[in-house]
Amino acid sequence: MYRGRDYGKDNPGVQVDFPKMLRAPLAGSFFALYIPARMSEEEAARYAFAQLDELKRQVAANPDKSAFACNEADFRSNVDKGVISVFIGLENGSALLSAPDVLEKLYDGGVRYVTLCHSADNGLCDSCTGNGRWGGLSPVGHDMVERMNAMGMMVDVAHTSNDVVKDVLELSSKPIAYTHGCCAALCSHRRNLPDDLLRGIADKGGVSCMSIYPCFLSEDCIDFDEDHPDGRPMPGLEFLLRHIRHAVNIAGIEHVGIGTDYDGIEVTALGLESIDKFGILFDELKKSGFSEREIEKIASENLLRVISAQV
Repeated sequence: MYRGRDYGKDNPGVQVDFPKMLRAPLAGSFFALYIPARMSEEEAARYAFAQLDELKRQVAANPDKSAFACNEADFRSNVDKGVISVFIGLENGSALLSAPDVLEKLYDGGVRYVTLCHSADNGLCDSCTGNGRWGGLSPVGHDMVERMNAMGMMVDVAHTSNDVVKDVLELSSKPIAYTHGCCAALCSHRRNLPDDLLRGIADKGGVSCMSIYPCFLSEDCIDFDEDHPDGRPMPGLEFLLRHIRHAVNIAGIEHVGIGTDYDGIEVTALGLESIDKFGILFDELKKSGFSEREIEKIASENLLRVISAQV
């Protein structure tokens, strides 16, 4: 949105907009205020609030298609109205470090989860693709998780190191989320979680949401460069199904969700190139033996439960 896409229009050749979401059909999604790791803490905060302003402008411009949601009740109400629920997350907690009240201001603005870091270590914690600056959570990160718990802000451990996940699981008094990634047992990308952490998140009542990014789905695509594609075949829907089944076997049906990373990636699993194709996934889950109730849990109920548990 911030780069100029009008989400009220059905834009050709893009992954997400409101008409595509309605066509999917999709009832709601988290929209990420994404902060590049290169930004200073002050730049990060300014950029987060600028994106938030643009998101609010576009939702206000499309009241027949979208409405904000901060909790399950908002979501249910929006379903009844036939509009998409727009939940908000902050992707990269570096923005929280510029001033003591940024976390509260973002919460007041509707943000309901924070991904603690992105592609580099920051003042809160280590990234899975960082240098291990802290060996897990920093002292400030420790305090921030406690503040988030107290105010009802969900902690997201996507992009963090495994040691950070362990620290958060030990510290957090609320269920946590791993919003977008896959299973390390099936693909060894650093962003994917090993089985013990999938179990740990489940034991705390949390949810792990499987992504559609080829580098997370297939060992053959780990080193794929989006900017310089080399013609290798991309994994298809069956790879995503494999990760979902594995996560369910390890963590349980109550603790697995979907976290696509649409518009955060240039390349998707084959067959899921845009959000309007996403109904195919649920058709395939049914064909592969999942019940309607189990699919409801994976599609929305598990994440909604974790959101509700924050307050």
